[in-house]
Amino acid sequence: MITCIFGLTACGKEEESWSAYEATKISDAENNALYVVQLLESYATTEEADLSQYTAEEVSYIIETNYGIETDGYVFRSAIESFASGLDSIGGIVTYGTAAAKIDGDQIIVHVPIQGAEKDAEAEILFSNDMFYQLEGAALNPVSTLGDMAVNAALNTVIGMGTVFIVLILISLLISCFRLIPKLQEKFSKKEAQELQQTGIDNGAAQIVSREEAQDLSGDLELAAVIAAAVAAYEGSASADGFVVRSIHKVHGARR
Repeated sequence: MITCIFGLTACGKEEESWSAYEATKISDAENNALYVVQLLESYATTEEADLSQYTAEEVSYIIETNYGIETDGYVFRSAIESFASGLDSIGGIVTYGTAAAKIDGDQIIVHVPIQGAEKDAEAEILFSNDMFYQLEGAALNPVSTLGDMAVNAALNTVIGMGTVFIVLILISLLISCFRLIPKLQEKFSKKEAQELQQTGIDNGAAQIVSREEAQDLSGDLELAAVIAAAVAAYEGSASADGFVVRSIHKVHGARR
């Protein structure tokens, strides 16, 4: 632990050392960045300078021809939108600060502090790290004040605690529903028992009906045989094979 502490105390910010050529590019980028910021502010606040009616190629041609800045049309439109949104947040630009640039690989990044009417902001301008200084991106980022950070922290706290309480309430409701499970099970079991009982009753009734039908059928056959024998005897026939009883109807009451 002591070794780590001494190692950390020895760490510090490494001073950036640039060559004469790189220092020249950084100085030119800082000057060009201030020019780009003012140009974007003008386009963002002037309704007559609307570039939405032009294609990306036409925007690129207009900016390069009129202002000597090489850029892509889509990049410049996005930069205007970012500046328009940022200017609404800060209430307009009051003064510009000193631009500070650094080389980061194939890009030169320039930060320009801006004092706004309501809050401060920082413009970030990206140039290509070559002799053309092509504009590759630009944005106006409002700087959050202590009040803004406190409001955001309070909102995050309220949202987080509210979410936790809502989840706890849902869990409590779910647990309280567990006592209804035995009642539901008992209700369903009673219903199943009633259905089984009703099924047994229906099956018994069906069996009784089938038996009665069988008995009625056997009685009808015996009656048909008796009637056929009586008719054969009346006709004087020795056998009733030639007689067929088509139907038997019961007659209610006696005929006179």
